Amino acid sequence: MRYAETGFNLEVDLTRGNIERVETDPRDTELYLGGLGTNAKILWDRVPPEVEPFSPDNLLIFAAGLLCGTPATGCNRTIVSTISPQTRLMAFSMMGGFWAPELKYAGYDKVILRGKSPDLVYLWIHNDHVEIRDASHLQGKGAIETAELIRQELGEPKAQVAAIGLAGENRVYYASIEQGRSSASRGGIGAVMGDKGLKAIAVRGTKDIHIARPAEFIALCNEVLEYIKFREENPIPGVMPILAGLGSPQEMQVHDEKWHTENFMWGNSRVRRRDFWTEQVDQEWTKTMETARTRLISCYNCPMKCGATISIPGLPTYMMKCFTKLTYTMAAMSDLDFGLRIAQRATEYGVDGYSTPQVMAFALELYETGILTDQDFPEMPSDNAGRFYWLLDRIVRREGIGDALANGTYWAAQKIGNGAEAYAHNNIKKLEQLPLKLSMLNPIYFLMYATGEKINITQIEGQFPQAPWPTREEREAFVKDWFQVPDDRFKQYLLDWELRGENSIPYYPTVQMCCDIVDWQERMHYIDDALGMCAGLSSFPLKPPYHIHNYPKFISSGAGIDMDEAKLTQAARRYRTLVRAINIRRGMRRKDEKPPEDHWKKRFPELEKELLDAYYQFKGWNSEGIPTQESLHELGLDYVSQDLIQRGILTDSEDAPSKETSAEKEPG
Repeated sequence: MRYAETGFNLEVDLTRGNIERVETDPRDTELYLGGLGTNAKILWDRVPPEVEPFSPDNLLIFAAGLLCGTPATGCNRTIVSTISPQTRLMAFSMMGGFWAPELKYAGYDKVILRGKSPDLVYLWIHNDHVEIRDASHLQGKGAIETAELIRQELGEPKAQVAAIGLAGENRVYYASIEQGRSSASRGGIGAVMGDKGLKAIAVRGTKDIHIARPAEFIALCNEVLEYIKFREENPIPGVMPILAGLGSPQEMQVHDEKWHTENFMWGNSRVRRRDFWTEQVDQEWTKTMETARTRLISCYNCPMKCGATISIPGLPTYMMKCFTKLTYTMAAMSDLDFGLRIAQRATEYGVDGYSTPQVMAFALELYETGILTDQDFPEMPSDNAGRFYWLLDRIVRREGIGDALANGTYWAAQKIGNGAEAYAHNNIKKLEQLPLKLSMLNPIYFLMYATGEKINITQIEGQFPQAPWPTREEREAFVKDWFQVPDDRFKQYLLDWELRGENSIPYYPTVQMCCDIVDWQERMHYIDDALGMCAGLSSFPLKPPYHIHNYPKFISSGAGIDMDEAKLTQAARRYRTLVRAINIRRGMRRKDEKPPEDHWKKRFPELEKELLDAYYQFKGWNSEGIPTQESLHELGLDYVSQDLIQRGILTDSEDAPSKETSAEKEPG
């Protein structure tokens, strides 16, 4: 008997209309855990680097994490993986809500999609009954509207539906997959879903999930709940509200817009508005949010209410969470009412809430500087809000200039030319980043931005504080009950960290210390993504209820796998390295691992080189960022080194010269 997981994947060939229930190898679970880990193994085995994102041979994988559907609090993440049309690398995006547990209850750990349907279809999974159904009547429908229409059509109000909108159908490179309370949006996975002719996946499950040692597992779950109650009553002193509570940024519950709008950038990620926030603005924005927010909501089996239903007169109610509340507002240099309204349309269209606002601001900046002209914007309204609505509509329909903009700022700039490249400045590996610009380079954040293959800073930062406390006494108070650290040396790192002013470099005493901290933060995110745990209860906040010390107990008692901290760390290193190898095989190299040139006002090239050199060595990679034969062997990944050697990427002596690969070419 398999525990925690079902032991079966659903394989769907959309070209042939073939559906198979395939038993999986339990050994893969032991080595790669599940979720992101086993997704990476499947992509390595079955999607060679020659496969284009919009090829029938590209896979689109929906995976429930190993512990999804169990009583583990907050364990509800769906991990969607494919090859991104935007970055040309492996994309993996997480969505919360209820979809992943429902898939487990239907009897499957993953849905693996290949091929392309000749007609628009949706997939209906109801326990052992699985069918591909016609979706021609849903063409052009919004993502949330589609979900409701499917539930009505099936007569299944409790069915969980993941759907794309018009952006996905038209292969917008930053199209999202929407699922009511959450979305998987980074890297354009919605575009791959649309390319495959799949409008939605609806799932309803009523089966059981088996736990290896139920009493022990439930006791661990109760410990987590008790700790959450403790943290609610005892917030961390001296930490900004965004981290004082558990869960993802409490944008729906805590009004911290002053902090965001003064620290993040406006427009095309260039303008800092220090004098923007006034008492009047505070009152107006608070009233707007309190009026629009009808109730706070959570995902499956989670007490943290980090999302909300938004109801605005004249518009359908929709769900919102996190920083999306402000991305459209700040891109347009507008007000919160505009941001909430356009976000509703964008959600129905199914587009990423980080990339989309920046693409539109980028287009208008090109227009204002004369690189784009009136001919590119026929009949565009003159008012600010109208211009953004106009652009959004044309992007998702790929009409006129919207056709180029639909490919994201990097590819659009290449197509537009005439100096447009300089304005596509906020990308890492061709993917738009948060509109965040800082003063002096922070070594830890440099490494996270440069080397993170989620290519999204909120999915790598977390457990180590962002800034030191001013006094030694405050730091000593913080580390006293900091039991989540993997080793006591991390307490000492924080104790020795002092505010030294703008002229002090580096912020931390040693480069090796930076490597150590980044590795710990990354490790926890990768463990979360294999287990299906919300980062807001583990890898993202300070002092979370899930950590490296209790996770092995959850895996052992839940999945019946003999696990300790060393084995868990090794497993996370294994599939994290496999993600790295997939991207290396697709052409990613050291030259790609750099934050935007203007991300920090003050940069230190020699330090940055030293940081990358040290981190590559720390991770067991060579000077180009390629995992070495020795490190691959240590992780049981000899099959990876053999492939890289055969392709001339890895050699026994010198690094193989870089050559143009699919990562450098725009997909068709």
